[in-house]
Amino acid sequence: MADQGTTVVFICGSALRGQPDHGNLQSATFLREAKTTASYRLHSVKDGWHPGIYGVASDGISIPGELYELTAKQYDYLVSTEPPNMYPAEVSLEGGGSAIAMLYPQTLIEENNWPDISHHGGWAAYKAAEG
Repeated sequence: MADQGTTVVFICGSALRGQPDHGNLQSATFLREAKTTASYRLHSVKDGWHPGIYGVASDGISIPGELYELTAKQYDYLVSTEPPNMYPAEVSLEGGGSAIAMLYPQTLIEENNWPDISHHGGWAAYKAAEG
């Protein structure tokens, strides 16, 4: 969390700088690039429509992303634009600390057999390799 009334959010998908949904951040304050601790997996959900990340107890990776400080209004808007089934939760960051990120239920990923793209080194790298 940041100052009262703002939230620090870890962005690791289509709202990253240079990605198609970056505008959903509504001019939120960019803080810095960051990575999660190596305790997450990254999947391509619905034929590459968006990433799905979730925490794991073992065999996790560090997911690269960006930290932004959002006002309450910006945060509410961002959450309202997220795809179905995504939910805000705290993620641990390399070097200490945490931020809110949009996670995706592991059970839905497994039920749909969406591909694990963790080895690509992040969503932007995956999309660049795909296109």
